[in-house]
Amino acid sequence: MEQSSLLLKKQLADMRRVPVDGFSAGLVDDNDIYKWEVLVIGPPDTLYEGGFFKAILDFPRDYPQKPPKMKFVSEIWHPNIDKEGNVCISILHDPGDDKWGYERPEERWLPVHTVETILLSVISMLTDPNFESPANVDAAKMQRENYADFKKKVAQCVRRSQEE
Repeated sequence: MEQSSLLLKKQLADMRRVPVDGFSAGLVDDNDIYKWEVLVIGPPDTLYEGGFFKAILDFPRDYPQKPPKMKFVSEIWHPNIDKEGNVCISILHDPGDDKWGYERPEERWLPVHTVETILLSVISMLTDPNFESPANVDAAKMQRENYADFKKKVAQCVRRSQEE
């Protein structure tokens, strides 16, 4: 059995034993330890509060040397989530130097990260977006220039997530 699969099984068992506020996670298919479904609960006191946003975590076979990809299945309007739902945060970027110079190596993926630290980073991202390098330029621009419309669009996503 691959090392990555043993590690993921352990992380899944740990999360089932000691759930963490703000999200829940499980396997999409019990026969595939590399594909997880996640429910991110909109953090309190944010525009996303009350939302239940579904996402997929896709782990590479060489995890934890390389980060998983995370993609929201639920519609979500946020500067650091592209229009296809892909999450763009530093800790999900491949380890090493950033060719554009925005991120220091220690901000990027490190093998010490776990599913829990990834999801806590995503919750933090919902609370405090990074405008320096947005994945969704339209959302970032709207949040800066027309906050009322931004709030409406997020509220619409929250409502839809409650109906899924």
